[in-house]
Amino acid sequence: MVKRTIFLVISLIATIFNVSAQPDPYGGYYNSALGKKGDELKSALYDIIKDNKFIDYDELWTYFTLTDNKGDDIVWDIYSDIPGGEPPYTFPFSVKQCGSGLNYSKEGDCYNREHSVPNSWFGGNSMKPYHIYSDLCHLYPTDGYVNNKRNNMPYGTVDNATWTSQNGSKIGKNSYSSDYSGKVFEPIDAFKGDLARTYFYMSLRYKDYNFSQDTVSVFTFSTLKPWALNLFRDWNKFDEVSDKERDRNNAIQMVQNNRNPFIDFPQLAEYLWGDSTDYVFEPYIATSINDYKSTTSYYVFPNPANERFSISNADMLIEKVAVFNEVGQLILTTENTNSPIISFETKDLRAGIYFIRITDIKHTETLKIIIQ
Repeated sequence: MVKRTIFLVISLIATIFNVSAQPDPYGGYYNSALGKKGDELKSALYDIIKDNKFIDYDELWTYFTLTDNKGDDIVWDIYSDIPGGEPPYTFPFSVKQCGSGLNYSKEGDCYNREHSVPNSWFGGNSMKPYHIYSDLCHLYPTDGYVNNKRNNMPYGTVDNATWTSQNGSKIGKNSYSSDYSGKVFEPIDAFKGDLARTYFYMSLRYKDYNFSQDTVSVFTFSTLKPWALNLFRDWNKFDEVSDKERDRNNAIQMVQNNRNPFIDFPQLAEYLWGDSTDYVFEPYIATSINDYKSTTSYYVFPNPANERFSISNADMLIEKVAVFNEVGQLILTTENTNSPIISFETKDLRAGIYFIRITDIKHTETLKIIIQ
């Protein structure tokens, strides 16, 4: 309990403290998923992305110029590119397509259309008339020779490579998990998150499809096997969303009228399959809370809270308060409070764990509170 003779209670009112929520950069595209969790969230996201326009497989050559253009009419090939460095070779869109007399015998000969989720896993060429076969969210233009070397292998990690591409992609025995010890293809680090988020999308968008029609598939029906799910969750965290992915997602929406939500909100993987399944989804812009620490300089009470909670420090005036949800997304801010105690209304906050970052003239501390 905070022992003071006088409490100056300041309510969190926008007109007084300039409280502001983060803007929605997607124009309401995800509105129907807000405030949901678990299966309800998964169902809402599926309904949002399920009506993508059918793309004919032959049209991919044209659409790749919009979705995977590195500039100067050069293919952005994840199997040959070296981000921040000089790739060993490049493919001009117009003259290096595999087929029509141009085939591969080595790296750099031509590029083709890579099913990042191999089509043999979900029915092969018989699925050509269906959305899944040519969905741009999992089709990438890649070196034909490397694509062929990968064949239908799953992605994984390789300690001892039996083959390495010129950009560092590797083939060898899976070293990530003893649950699968067969051969895998390991892309370079810069594209691991891209592919992880692709697989999350496929598991969600095509939840009624059977992806386990091949013995090397990482799916059981449309659900990722535990070892693969953990691998992709790791890659999703390790390789953050890049501008390349964001631009590609925007271009895909223009072409086939849907988006990959795991690019827009990579934390969704944790809401659906990870450590945040018990929490509701609120897609605010992420803010780091890596400096979270327990503290005794400030008091937050009551904790857990129902209708309101207060923050107090007997010896210091509070200058600024920021409230984040459990994945570090900014919810509200207040500034210029200059008070030793502040009270917050919580009736509009959904149940869950929140972090409160408090700044005074000497330092910043972060507290944790549970809203019931």
